[in-house]
Amino acid sequence: MKISKSDLEWAAGQGVLSPEQAAELWKRLEERHAQQPHFSADHVAYYFGAMIVISAMGWFMTLAWETLGGLGIAVIAALYALCFTLAGKTLWRQTGLQIPGGLLFTIAVCMTPLIVYGLEKAVGFWPQDTPSSFRDYHVYVKGSWIMMELATVLVAVVFLRFFPFPFLTAPIAFSLWYLSMDLTPILFGVQDFSWDERKWVSVWFGLVMLLAAFLADRRTGADYSFWGYLFGLLAFWGGLSLMDDGSEWGKFCYGLINVGLMVVSVLLERRVFIVFGALGFFGYLGHLSYHVFENSLFFPFALTILGVGVIVFGIQFQKHGERIQQALLARLPRGFVRHLPRERSRPGAAPEGGTS
Repeated sequence: MKISKSDLEWAAGQGVLSPEQAAELWKRLEERHAQQPHFSADHVAYYFGAMIVISAMGWFMTLAWETLGGLGIAVIAALYALCFTLAGKTLWRQTGLQIPGGLLFTIAVCMTPLIVYGLEKAVGFWPQDTPSSFRDYHVYVKGSWIMMELATVLVAVVFLRFFPFPFLTAPIAFSLWYLSMDLTPILFGVQDFSWDERKWVSVWFGLVMLLAAFLADRRTGADYSFWGYLFGLLAFWGGLSLMDDGSEWGKFCYGLINVGLMVVSVLLERRVFIVFGALGFFGYLGHLSYHVFENSLFFPFALTILGVGVIVFGIQFQKHGERIQQALLARLPRGFVRHLPRERSRPGAAPEGGTS
């Protein structure tokens, strides 16, 4: 539930608060959330500008940079990182503008793959075959990239230690997602590996990332788990969705797993799970419609009944949501329920990792 200023004005009109109390409460809430991201023109500009810079030194890197040589690339990228770090430190500590400061730190961290690439190119050291250009980093799966990804994770962790800014977990999660793919040729000891091997590595790596995000969820005041959940689901759900053993039983299990993701979204109170779960389940329904029940007259009617049933469930959940959640939680092991993020954030349960 989100609270707006009009909600407090409504409460004042109902006599729950005095107009003075409503104004003071809104002022305090604004002060408390001033350093938290929200949808406003200034914050959109902060994040959009940061993404432009990150893209310029990553996805949209031109081939002309290769003419600078490995050392030239590394030096320029390191100067970029240094300048962004110093500027971010000034904003963070001297002006109190932690969001733009934290974004500058994130940009600095995102220079790490380019720095490592330049150094590896300069000395001629690669974990596997020599890549043709940095642009291929975002295109091809190669074991040659793993040092760049591991270094990015390490540098981001160091920045997080001194500047607790949740968005710094984005390059960590992104690099781990890439690592889940680039580790495949290293783990299997070949450069030419099968799609099945790549998909299984993605699934298992995604599960590990989801577990790590779950363990960190709501242990601190700021949200450090969102990007872990997002990229963990990209790796897990992506690998799972690309699997196809040709059996209807396997596809049915895939549909059930996606339903399970939607249930998990309720338990963890994370919308990202229901997005992936819904996409996967509708993909399964599409398979049923186009292949299994292609010539069935009654399949659309059955889906209509199912959809209406879901709507009825939603109505009942709106009325008796807490009771339904408690009934669901009562059927789960108490030790598991106690470690759910929703339980950690209840009043009286102090965050284990402090606040940011």
